[in-house]
Amino acid sequence: MQFAVVTLLLALVTQSVSAANVTPEQLDQIFAAYNKVGSPGCALGVIRNSRFVYRKAYGLGSLELRVPLTSESDFYMASVSKQFTAAAVVLAAEQGLLSLDDDVRKYLPELPNYRQPITLREMLHHTSGFRDFFGLIDLSGRDALDFNSPAEILKLIVRQRGLNNTPGDEFIYSNTNYFLLGVVVQRATKKSLAVFAAQEIFQPLGMSHTLFYDDHTVVVPGRAAAYDPGAHGSFLVDWSTTYAIVGGGGLMSTVDDLSLWDKNFYANTLGKGTLTKELQTRGVLNDGKQISYAMGLDMGNYRGLPIVEHDGALFGYRTSLLRFPEQRFTVICLCNISSATPANLTRKVADLYLADYVKPGASALHPKDNSKLPDPAIFAGKYFDPRTHMIYSFTASNGNLMAWGGVLRRINADHFYDLESNVIIFTNANGAMKARLDIEGENYFLGTRIENRHLTATEIAAYAGRFRSEELETTYESSVEQGALMLRIGDNPPKQLLAVTSDEFEANELGTVLFHRDIRGRVDGLKVFTQNVRGVEFVKIK
Repeated sequence: MQFAVVTLLLALVTQSVSAANVTPEQLDQIFAAYNKVGSPGCALGVIRNSRFVYRKAYGLGSLELRVPLTSESDFYMASVSKQFTAAAVVLAAEQGLLSLDDDVRKYLPELPNYRQPITLREMLHHTSGFRDFFGLIDLSGRDALDFNSPAEILKLIVRQRGLNNTPGDEFIYSNTNYFLLGVVVQRATKKSLAVFAAQEIFQPLGMSHTLFYDDHTVVVPGRAAAYDPGAHGSFLVDWSTTYAIVGGGGLMSTVDDLSLWDKNFYANTLGKGTLTKELQTRGVLNDGKQISYAMGLDMGNYRGLPIVEHDGALFGYRTSLLRFPEQRFTVICLCNISSATPANLTRKVADLYLADYVKPGASALHPKDNSKLPDPAIFAGKYFDPRTHMIYSFTASNGNLMAWGGVLRRINADHFYDLESNVIIFTNANGAMKARLDIEGENYFLGTRIENRHLTATEIAAYAGRFRSEELETTYESSVEQGALMLRIGDNPPKQLLAVTSDEFEANELGTVLFHRDIRGRVDGLKVFTQNVRGVEFVKIK
């Protein structure tokens, strides 16, 4: 017993010494971009053994009122909210009010019958196949703020006659899952998600500044406004007090309150004791493969250490909660400026505090002699995956391969990391360059490099017309303008369609558009594909 006490004390001393080696100046340097007059910024909390070892806020919570951010500033948490929605579902299951393996149509019978059950568990793991409602709103040419009531979102979801995938076959992140789970909680418990979570989670943990914001008339003391960068160092307002959709998002919370939530992952005081284990249990696909996404949490690895994390982004808010369970170490970063990347900031903070634990960082992963490796320019280009209809583009600059706005870390001749720790493999078979990206449990992307096709005026004219989708209640109009095929959605600016394969076109942020022909070869419809919305059908208006 005495030996155990001494060992524990030594461990605590070691951890304290490690923490003491990090200076405030080092942390201030990480957040230097926000530590200046007249700027929005970030609130930071560093936790070890369920206690703050550092807490500081950089920048203003309101530019108009010149109010500084603090650890008690209330932020819109965006997708960090999902773990709390998942917790509400698990606690309701503990009370016998629902089962994780229930068919969602038990609670939402108005949903279409997709010919096989979709379980709450599949929704928690994002393997259900439900199309993402934010993606659907974008494809309809409207803005999320046009859908301020849950009833409007539900009607949009109910109109969808198709799924992204067979339930349980694939992981495709979709906010629809967690929005619907919030409705399930309400119908199963006879309490709104906001009320149930307050009674079962926030109040027991003492999270007095945390709530699901489902009523836009509620005043939230200490609420931080959010902003976008403007021209010449200015800022533009980007936040909403009227958007009251909860489940996939909608949580308001603070650094201080989130520390109490983090503490419960070790104390596990809520419910009957199954909560923390369930939340951190990874999903399993129909083929038996395990994915990294658990229930509102992503179970990953950073520089050799297991991590539990989730990020959030909506309007000008950017949030991240990063936990290293083996080190009992957590970094919370909440920002009110859209240009912030808190997922990167939390990792930089962790690099300092966990320097004795982590493996060599990104810079040490580069091959020692790049001069002996092929020029990455040979991999540049546009790659198309016919299964998912996704297109990835890679460019080369100053000896680096670039994608998604960042440099891809090189592993060897033809292997690169994406912006996280997934590996992209390039292969050249019979003159066709291919790019493959696997994420845990499944092949995410397998594309062949393509060139834009050049169509004749007659070929382009065949795609002109008006197309209607009853799933979106939206009409698209394609037309030929100055020799190019353009697509209009309502009053929005037109988008140019670039031919990539037979009858398929790239529409940039709109995704890809696949035209359909009748038995006589005439275009009679189209389907639209994005990363989290697949196969929305449009019929040509005659």
